[in-house]
Amino acid sequence: MREHKKCMALLLASVLIIALVPAVFAQEGKKININQAPVEELTQMKGIGATYAERIVQFREANGPFSCPEDIMKVPGIGVKIFEANKDIITVK
Repeated sequence: MREHKKCMALLLASVLIIALVPAVFAQEGKKININQAPVEELTQMKGIGATYAERIVQFREANGPFSCPEDIMKVPGIGVKIFEANKDIITVK
């Protein structure tokens, strides 16, 4: 019986890993266009919650599109730390 439980636990762990791996790799190559992304998509960035996402949208509506990814640091409250955490996924094209 103990051997059966170990096998079931191993099988369950394997199924979970197989189910989650594609989702992890799908997110890895995804870019977020800060000139077009809605609030919901912007919140997928590290350190960006609903409040900062709203600020990004408001900033681009008031000032026009971002010229380069670094321009996100012009949004109040978003600094180097948040930019560095997300620089690989931010795009403006």
